[in-house]
Amino acid sequence: MRSPAPPDNESTRLDKWLWAARFYKHRSGATEAVDGGKVKLNGLAVKPARSVKPGDQIEITVADTHISVVVRGIAEKRGPAKVAQELYEESAESIARREAAQELRRFAATPGADLHGRPTKRDRRLIQRLKHD
Repeated sequence: MRSPAPPDNESTRLDKWLWAARFYKHRSGATEAVDGGKVKLNGLAVKPARSVKPGDQIEITVADTHISVVVRGIAEKRGPAKVAQELYEESAESIARREAAQELRRFAATPGADLHGRPTKRDRRLIQRLKHD
């Protein structure tokens, strides 16, 4: 019978690292993102149990934003945000893309912002007219 390999403190599971680095609120969310192809490790689609070590490059797609980071540290447990920010280094290009996407979202019209409650009798008549014409 083979004895298990000694634990390696310089690597951890990808889903655990994403959760500890605060990219996802729940570890299950990180697992689903990796399984769904939203996270790539060194340019490859991988499984959530893949080991991450310092120096690895991770590409994360959240909504319409692409984040590219390099792993700088390993954490098994989720800690404060200050500690989580020390676990990775985001590239300048990634920061610029993220800020541009944030700017676009800020100026985009919010759907339904002009709607307030139920349509009035006048609005309903207008809707009916538009539907039947």
